[in-house]
Amino acid sequence: MIYDVSAELEKEFGPKGSVSRKAAEDKAWEEYNAQILLDARKNAGLTQQELAERIGANKGYVSRLERGLVTPSVSTLYRIAAAMGLAVELRPIA
Repeated sequence: MIYDVSAELEKEFGPKGSVSRKAAEDKAWEEYNAQILLDARKNAGLTQQELAERIGANKGYVSRLERGLVTPSVSTLYRIAAAMGLAVELRPIA
C-alpha cells in the first residue's frame, strides 16, 4: 500500500497555502526548533537553570523555549548559542 503524505496533510490541515495549513506548518517548525534547543542544552551538559543564568533569563523562560511556547528573538538566540559554546551561522542555501 502506498501512503500519500500530501493527501493526508491536506485532509488534516487543509490545502497548501491555506491559513490552517500555514498555522500547522508554523507550529511544526516551533516544535522542531524547540527540540533543537533542548538537545543542544543537554549536549552542552547544562541544566535549564544554568542556561538561564548564562543568558540573563529565568528557568521558566528556558522551559517555555524548549516546549515551543515562545520563540526567542534573534539576539537572544545568539546569546543562547554562545552560552552553550555554539555559534549561529548564516550561509547561502546550496
